[in-house]
Amino acid sequence: MNRASLEKRPDEVAAMFDDVAPKYDVVNDVLSVGQARRWRRIVVDAVGSEPGGRVLDLAAGTGTSSEPYADAGIDVVACDFSLGMLKVGKRRRPDIDFVAGDATELPFADNSFDSSTISFGLRNVNEPKKALEELLRVTRPGGRLVIAEFSQPTAALWRTAYTEYLMRALPAIARRVSSNPDAYVYLAESIRAWPGQDGLAAWIAESGWEDVEYRNLNGGIVAVHRAFKAPAAPGEEPLRPGQVRLTRQTTAV
Repeated sequence: MNRASLEKRPDEVAAMFDDVAPKYDVVNDVLSVGQARRWRRIVVDAVGSEPGGRVLDLAAGTGTSSEPYADAGIDVVACDFSLGMLKVGKRRRPDIDFVAGDATELPFADNSFDSSTISFGLRNVNEPKKALEELLRVTRPGGRLVIAEFSQPTAALWRTAYTEYLMRALPAIARRVSSNPDAYVYLAESIRAWPGQDGLAAWIAESGWEDVEYRNLNGGIVAVHRAFKAPAAPGEEPLRPGQVRLTRQTTAV
């Protein structure tokens, strides 16, 4: 299997990411012209977790997005459905908890995390709305959600130029630097098919999150959405900080 279809069969998408895992972070840096690192810093700032906090980093891949939390003394769980990506990450950062899991059926108890985040991965989930509901379930009352995802440039000329880059330049560059350039054709097509900023904001709100807002980066190429889970009802006792109960079988890496 060289390329996942836009139907997003989980086994096909996982196999695609397994295939590109060894060079994934290098290729991302090249294709984003170094912007991927800046986007990750902005996400960490938006999550706003403090040392001792607990963060779920979903679709974490090789754990590059999880490293800033671990380095800051934050208890982070890097969760992904690609074992190939997780194994690459675990070899590099054995101090981070890497757990294999399906975004639509997360292997964690209710109210397990202070914050949940997913960067450039929701687009690859076959049922993104169900994933948003699962993220709500595992986040503590009052906790926050941060999503970074490719979006729609706000200016017409910039949108046209970006579309040309996605469909022409990106696959050509990927052929030079990636072991599986077809995977990046899928990447380009999935970005084009993804809803814009307001569309994703509506999905988040429909899933039960509150106070949804977003920030455009690089003219709307990327949008960072943030939302909050409603505070606990009177008399409801959330889990203590750092307390996590696993309710489904997990695959640790």
